[in-house]
This record gives sequence, C-alpha cells and structure tokens, in this order.
Amino acid sequence: MTPPPAPSRRALLRAAAVLPASAALLGRTPGLLGSARAAPPPGGSATRCTILPFPDSGDGTVDLYQSDDATDFRLVRASAYRPPVHRIRDASVMRHTDGFAYLTYTTRTWQDTSTTIGFARSSDLVDWTFLYDHPVPVPNLSRAWAPEWFVDGDGSVHVIVSCSTADDEWIFTPYALRAADPALRTWGPPVPLAGIGANHIDTFLVKLGPTYHAFTKNETTKYVEYATAARLTGPYTLRRTGDWAGWGSYREGPALVRLDNGDWRIFLDGYGDGGYYYSDSRDTFATWTAPARLPGISGTARHFTVLKETVPGGPSLARNAPRSFRSVNYPARYWQQRSALLDLAVVSGTATAAERSAATFTVVAGLADAGGCSFRDATGAYLRHRDFRARFDTGDGTAAFARDATFVPRAGTAPGSVRFESYGHPGRYLRHYGYQVRVDLPDGTELFRQDSSFTPVTAWA
Repeated sequence: MTPPPAPSRRALLRAAAVLPASAALLGRTPGLLGSARAAPPPGGSATRCTILPFPDSGDGTVDLYQSDDATDFRLVRASAYRPPVHRIRDASVMRHTDGFAYLTYTTRTWQDTSTTIGFARSSDLVDWTFLYDHPVPVPNLSRAWAPEWFVDGDGSVHVIVSCSTADDEWIFTPYALRAADPALRTWGPPVPLAGIGANHIDTFLVKLGPTYHAFTKNETTKYVEYATAARLTGPYTLRRTGDWAGWGSYREGPALVRLDNGDWRIFLDGYGDGGYYYSDSRDTFATWTAPARLPGISGTARHFTVLKETVPGGPSLARNAPRSFRSVNYPARYWQQRSALLDLAVVSGTATAAERSAATFTVVAGLADAGGCSFRDATGAYLRHRDFRARFDTGDGTAAFARDATFVPRAGTAPGSVRFESYGHPGRYLRHYGYQVRVDLPDGTELFRQDSSFTPVTAWA
C-alpha cells in the first residue's frame, strides 16, 4: 500500500494544536507586473532568472540560484542571506525602480506565532542587507506567512500576505499591503482579497490587461486554485478548483514567470513528496503541461518566487552566414547531417566535399520568433525536432513546424560556445547522446551542460 503524502507544515501545526481545520531596469518582472513583453534576449544579452529558496534542511537562511532559462538553476551562493534575528522562509524577490532588489519573507519558523514580515535589499543579488521586520496590523493576528511581491500596472508596490487570527490560527486569508512611500519603508493598512475566502494560502497574483489572476492554495483540498478579478482587492471569482490543471494535490507556493517564448510557467513546491515542480501554459492559463520535476534543486529548495531580467553578456550569433558547430567536450566532432538526421561526427581536413557540406549550416532568424534562430541546410531544409530527435525537414508553413525549428541561443560552458534551447519546448536543449543530437531536458549536471554546448566556427564548406 502506498503511504499518503506527507502533511504540509500547516497540517502539522493543526495536529500539534489539536485544532480541526474548517471547511525594471533592463527588463521588468513578468511574474509580478504581468504584461511585460516576452521575447528571446537580443544578441549580446541574456535572460537571468533569480530565486532565493530556503533549504529543505532548515529555515535560517536562503540560497541564491540563477538560470538563463527558468529550468536549469545553478547555485551561485549558499546562505546568501541570513536575517540578524528570527528565521527566513518563503522569500519573494523583486527589482524596484531604485535599482535595488528587495526580499520579503516569513520571519518565524512554522511552529511559532509570526506577526511580522521581513525585508532586505541588495544591489547585486549576492550581498544582502537587512532592513526591518514589519508588524502586520491585522487585529488579533496570529500568523503572517508567505508574503509575495506584486507591482500593479500603475507602478504601485504591494505585498500579498497570508494571515490568520488567534481565534482560528491555522485558517489563512490573503491580504494586500500597499507601500506608502517609494523607499518601501511604510505600508498602508491590510485589505483582504475579497472572494478568495478563508483557508487559502500562498496567493500569487499576475495582472494581464485589466484582469487580476490569482493562484492560491486551498488548505482544505490541498489543490492550487485559480481566480480572477477586475480589481486588485477583488471581489475574486474562483474559476478553477480541484485538480483542474493536473498538478496534483499537496502542492503549494505557486509562483509564475513568463518565458521568453511567451508561454507562462508556474512553479510549485511539492512538499508532499519533496520535489519541486513546474508546468507551462501556452493559452493564458486555460491548459497546462504535465508537471515535471525541476532538475538540480528538487528535494533541496523550498518555496521561492522568480525575478526575471535581461542582462548583458549573452551569446551573439551572426545570422545569414554559413557556420559549422563543434562540440565543446568532443572537439573533433561537429554537427553533421546524415540521412536527414543530425549527428555528431568526426570531421577533419581529409573529409570529402559531401561530408564538409553536410557539416555546414546557415543560421537565419527564427521561423517562430526573429529573436531566436533557425538552421538551414544546403537544400533549404530546416533543423527541427520530431519525437525529440534533431532532423532536417522541409518547412510546411505551419506554426507548429516553426516552433519546432526555432531555438533560443544561451551561453555555453566554454568561451564562445552556445547552447540552443527549444523554442517550442522550453527547457529542452539540443545535446549529443551516443553521438546523436537530440532535444533533451537538463538533469542539473555539468556533463549535460557540456553535452549541449557547441562552438560556432568557420564553415567547413
């Protein structure tokens, strides 16, 4: 018999208390501001996604991870920030108009009464300075948990915080606090988000056009639900409940970010099994891909939000020019087309003219997005993936083909090298395996990053 999922920290609290549960800068942060345009970064620039989760082993500090694709996160600094007093959980990060990055977070461990939320800031995301703990002025407050930044379309800064009161200390309701000054030092009175209702926690907001979209965990059912409203404070209407998106139960801490291809990604803390999950939507939250475990940090990281920015330093790949592509970790081998499939073959000065031609490709603007790139062979066929195998086919003019044949350049592991992320399947990369080139998900290892890194060199033909 399969054991039931582990209880959440709130369920543990209820049991312990014997209380029954009742029924920007270079780029803005799409997960916070909502409608920022999504596009691959221009040549010479890169996408940077920053998270600061607290480790599964404890809640006294947060670790700093960064990624250029919102999938393959790498540890930049362990224990990047430790508050001078109390604890840190559920850290949310935002870039403010003053150029600083700001954290807000839960200030107590889950066993303790917690009536404040903490604030810290950084100029470089690496070194953090404690600012203050803010008492949340909800009458009879017992716990203020999981504060999440939200910046509205008018530029006003808010924190969405889950609060419970002493008469039922494990039943949470989402409230909005509005910053009363540009320095984020004072805050207006808490206003409940009408319509979401009690026993909802970890509420995350996105605004698209005139509509506010809320993703919130129902602590009774253990499912993440979806609601919309015409005003920040509601009233919200719950649109989807239960396992409406296929994410399963015992998921919490929803956090959204818009990917470079325009899709939306939600991250979910899978506290029931120790994993961390992500799922993508191409149709503005109507349907979602099956949840996948986030490589590298599943079982290590807990509850984060994502700061997505465009920064200098990305790869620059010339268009409309023939190039060959050399493997970083097998430098004698190059991309080469064989019977329409793309392999990694040894090519040398003794290669025949046909072998040289088969290892030469023209880089053009991406078929699905000119900010990405596509690859064309001598016959005019395009590199695309089918069943996740890289191959060359003649374009059929469909949007599906264009997405399959478009790739987003990311920095490789060696100077001058490039990794090519699938535009249609974010997070998957062209990589060699058994000297075949495939489109695969990273596993969080340096070996995968090397296998997916290729250096553009002078064309063989």
